[in-house]
Amino acid sequence: MSKRILLVEDEAGLALTVEDRLVAEGYRVDVARDGEIGLRDALAERFDLVVLDVMLPKKSGFEVCRELRAKQTRTPILMLTARGQIEDKVVGLKLGADDYLVKPFHMSELLARVEALLRRSGAALEPKTGPATFAFGDVRVDFRKAEVRVAEREVELSAKELQLLRYFLEHPGATLSRQEILDAVWGWNAMPVTRTVDVHVAGLRKKLEKDARTPEYIVTMHGLGYKFVAELR
Repeated sequence: MSKRILLVEDEAGLALTVEDRLVAEGYRVDVARDGEIGLRDALAERFDLVVLDVMLPKKSGFEVCRELRAKQTRTPILMLTARGQIEDKVVGLKLGADDYLVKPFHMSELLARVEALLRRSGAALEPKTGPATFAFGDVRVDFRKAEVRVAEREVELSAKELQLLRYFLEHPGATLSRQEILDAVWGWNAMPVTRTVDVHVAGLRKKLEKDARTPEYIVTMHGLGYKFVAELR
């Protein structure tokens, strides 16, 4: 069955262009023209991806993204923004977006980002040849169920956070550079904002560590990257 995408975009011309191209590529597309409708649709229906503009009437894309993640929606989110400020991109990532694209963009780049997010969000839950369950400290992870528990309390991780956590767990004790993590988890050889990894690592620490300021599981290797140091059971 073809993948279903929710496009939340108030600019009529752009929405029609993007919708037509996505449909031509075989996707099923629903369109919402403001943030309130986009949020309602994203919560009421099952989508494989949300393409979400930042500047929307009634609710901004940032607000929509925040509320979707607060309501434990794991659907990957690709944010569209006309803003070029690094801070705005980082805000979106911190709120739970999986990727962003700055307007104006080439349709080929949008399609590549869409394909990458759909492929990787699905791969995060596919059975692997290695173990599907992990335990360390008071954390229990079951990738088949996409379930993470800390001290028996379920913690909600986004699809990208699950992928990032799995990469760390599959490489215990290895010093992983930011570029290596980007290539493996995001699938690109280059990334305009290297803080992407830092933002997602900070999100994992906040959800998994007893004290995110003094992490015990994912530690920073200054000038090199990150290392998962907890003992797996």
